[in-house]
Amino acid sequence: MAESLDTPLESSRRLRFNGGDSESFGRFAEATARFMGSPKFILYMTIFVVAWISANVILVAYAKHYAWDPYPFILLNLAFSTQASYSAPLILLAQNRQDDRDRVTAEQDRQRAERNLADTEFLTREIASLRLAMNEVATRDFVRGELRDLLDEIREMTEDEDTNDDQDNN
Repeated sequence: MAESLDTPLESSRRLRFNGGDSESFGRFAEATARFMGSPKFILYMTIFVVAWISANVILVAYAKHYAWDPYPFILLNLAFSTQASYSAPLILLAQNRQDDRDRVTAEQDRQRAERNLADTEFLTREIASLRLAMNEVATRDFVRGELRDLLDEIREMTEDEDTNDDQDNN
């Protein structure tokens, strides 16, 4: 990546095109496709076409020899054909570049998902081993229960001794 995110944008918004640099031409194609797909472009084209047709219709009606493109509007049609012949490859180039970026993003997403799955499987194995280890270790409740049982046995023994002592004293 030639441009870093911490580098400020140039003050000029003009596109720079070096004849042999495919990256510059790709950026130019993307900018062209982005502009041609905008409402601003449609508005500009609509204004241009309405002005072209209006001017030629009015000039034909009032001064026939000043109209540069009378009714069939052949010159306007030629301009549209030329524009289409240049814009179609530029749009396709921009789409191919977007497909390449999408492919790289999908590959990165796939790798990230594989890492997440491996991490999840590792954590699952660790939790399972901890559970197995906890079954072998005396838990707090088990120790308390054992201590209660021992305490009960000691109480019984002391009670038996007390009753034996009381019987011996009588």
